[in-house]
Amino acid sequence: MRDESLRLHKEKQGAIEVVGTMPLRNSDDLALAYTPGVTGPCLEIARDKEKVYDYTIKGKTVAVITNGTAVLGLGNIGPEAGLPVIEGKALLLKRFANIDAIPICVDSTDPDKVVNTVKNISPGFGGIHLEDIKSPECFYIEDRLKKELNIPVYHDDQHGTAVAVLAGLYNALKIVGKNIARVKIVINGAGASGIATAKLLSLAGAKNIVLCDINGALVKDDSTLNKVQQKIAQVTNNKCEKGNLADIIKNADVFIGVSAGNVVTEQMIESMNKNAVVFALANPTPEISPDDAKAGGARIIATGRSDFPNQINNVLVFPGIFKGALEVRAKFINDEMKISAAKGLAGLVKDHELNENYIIPSVFDKGVCEAVAEAVKRIIREQAKHTQ
Repeated sequence: MRDESLRLHKEKQGAIEVVGTMPLRNSDDLALAYTPGVTGPCLEIARDKEKVYDYTIKGKTVAVITNGTAVLGLGNIGPEAGLPVIEGKALLLKRFANIDAIPICVDSTDPDKVVNTVKNISPGFGGIHLEDIKSPECFYIEDRLKKELNIPVYHDDQHGTAVAVLAGLYNALKIVGKNIARVKIVINGAGASGIATAKLLSLAGAKNIVLCDINGALVKDDSTLNKVQQKIAQVTNNKCEKGNLADIIKNADVFIGVSAGNVVTEQMIESMNKNAVVFALANPTPEISPDDAKAGGARIIATGRSDFPNQINNVLVFPGIFKGALEVRAKFINDEMKISAAKGLAGLVKDHELNENYIIPSVFDKGVCEAVAEAVKRIIREQAKHTQ
């Protein structure tokens, strides 16, 4: 697969291209598409900046931003090496949501410089999609941009993962007959994805969540944690459990892995409660193989891979989130929209279809993007009514 991907990327010189929407056959076409015709929309926008949505690409275009500091599972490989990933994200936005997306690499590891770069280019975009920016800087960058821009800002490594996990968990818990408020959930990986997932599951009603990293369970008042980890530790692990993952996973109902391959053993799954749910999402190698998880007694198993059932993948989420937000010219994406998106996604699998190998739709199932978009728009409309 690697050789074929290299061949294809080289042959096509990347995953995307710019295509014109207006004819350019003669001088009359040129006069309309460019000078002197463009003075008309320029003047309209100068009089009313909101008309930029009517006369330009802004309302259908997203900037996909990376500085290449946390690429896939490859780590800090730089902005140029991160470009293929954000080209791919742009392709997915076009394919699934018909949104134009421009990949932009920022050559800086300074979070303030990244913020200022994004702010300075933001007038030309209807939304900002952050990608592959390392933790904890990614939290700071997203928080500042949310406060300082009036367009949606969305970090996919955080929120795409969290929404897809919540959608899958809604349906998994239906099958095993457990309540999200009563289950013990262990999340391995205390970076962007793990922390965002813990936050969203908590908002969705989970009461007993324990986050682990390479050093074991996150416990409040641990001075070795970074600021973001300290903050999430204040609202998780309410029993102050201590120990490594093998200790913490005992008697858990749900395991969610957003960490590294092969860190969970069959014996660790055996120590979980009956009808355990295991989401081993590390790519390309899951925290535990589906076969080993099943041998350990897990009832429902999901991975991030397309060659196993129940693929929990961000592409189920971000095209629809942006489609919904752009269609109603949203100024932000909030937690209510994310929970609604998760419910919309989960609802595509009807109760009579639910089974251990089908808890979440395929990324290629028709209606996925539209269901997520409609769920987002519904929240925006409801919130707009309450502010009138």
